[in-house]
Amino acid sequence: MSVIITNIGELVTNDPAVGEGDLGILRDAAIVIHGDRVVWVGPSADAPEADEFYDARGRAVLPGFVDSHAHLVFAGERAEEYAARMSGESYAAGGILTTVTATRAASDAELRANLSRLVDEMVRQGTTTVECKSGYGLTAADEERAVRIASEVVDEVTFLGAHVVPGEYAHDPQTYVTLVKGEMLAACAPYARWIDVFCERGAFDAEQTREIIEAGLKAGLQPRLHANQLGHGPGVQLAVAYGAASADHCTFLSDRDVDALAGSDTVATLLPGVEFSTRQPYPDARWLIEAGATVALATDCNPGSCYTSSMAFCIALAVREMSMTPAEAVWAATAGGARALRRSDVGHLAVGARADVLMLDAPSHIHLAYRPGVPQVAAVWRAGRIAW
Repeated sequence: MSVIITNIGELVTNDPAVGEGDLGILRDAAIVIHGDRVVWVGPSADAPEADEFYDARGRAVLPGFVDSHAHLVFAGERAEEYAARMSGESYAAGGILTTVTATRAASDAELRANLSRLVDEMVRQGTTTVECKSGYGLTAADEERAVRIASEVVDEVTFLGAHVVPGEYAHDPQTYVTLVKGEMLAACAPYARWIDVFCERGAFDAEQTREIIEAGLKAGLQPRLHANQLGHGPGVQLAVAYGAASADHCTFLSDRDVDALAGSDTVATLLPGVEFSTRQPYPDARWLIEAGATVALATDCNPGSCYTSSMAFCIALAVREMSMTPAEAVWAATAGGARALRRSDVGHLAVGARADVLMLDAPSHIHLAYRPGVPQVAAVWRAGRIAW
């Protein structure tokens, strides 16, 4: 079955060889899908025949968003904590333990239902590739079920047993590190592709991070790191040293950190929804981009520090608060996210790409930043099938 979407006012391919600028924009364009792949891209006037026909009526079409950082396997919510922050309390990593208690008490069915609800919410807003972390169980059994349930629903699964040290190990954190890199890792590795560590004050220090990452590598998992969110620290340097796919947050950076990211394949994944929700300073995206680092945007959807599933909202924040252009922000939310997941099949709409397509009810990608908070998704195709 082939599908053609034609009369596209602006087609963002993310392929500069095909169209204008870094976004590879084509005007008055068409795209043909066969099965789950893009098989043709070009001017509407030259488009081949197809079995099904969709008229974009001058709307913009983009690759589906690639959300490379989210925490979606959890129970409960933390609205009161948010209200307290807005009243002046500072954000700290310890609030995670509130969600740990609720998650441990939830059934598999409850966790699966909440995960599916959030992924459906993301798809309706144009996200077609989702990464999901564990980290709210913090026992071998609860972390195993988190990655197992996540693997049933999302594209990319990350083992984050090293989220925080749970209360029962508060006075013996090294024993918890031993659990994470031993029994817990062995239980979780079959369901995950990635291993992550919250390398931060109040969570895990540099040496603990090294121990856990090295154990993950031996188990066949690839690293990504929570780095430099709450203050200056070793996270970015460790991410680059271990060849991590991404260093996520990057809120507090030094010249050395930026140089390291710019000279490596490690993507700086920025999460502006967190800064919006915690009133921390925003990362300096302009500094990273001008230094030559690769930047991605993601939601960090979670019940504590950022309970949004909207990549469009994060694009608008990136443009308004982090000095990114609309084109840079859209690229970071699509192709940048794909690079953060080391995926070549998503985040673009060149021939051979997975047919993840977002049609806006707007004439240009700029409207994602220009009209913040306004529903603009007209249709979503995921792997060639209408998803919304």
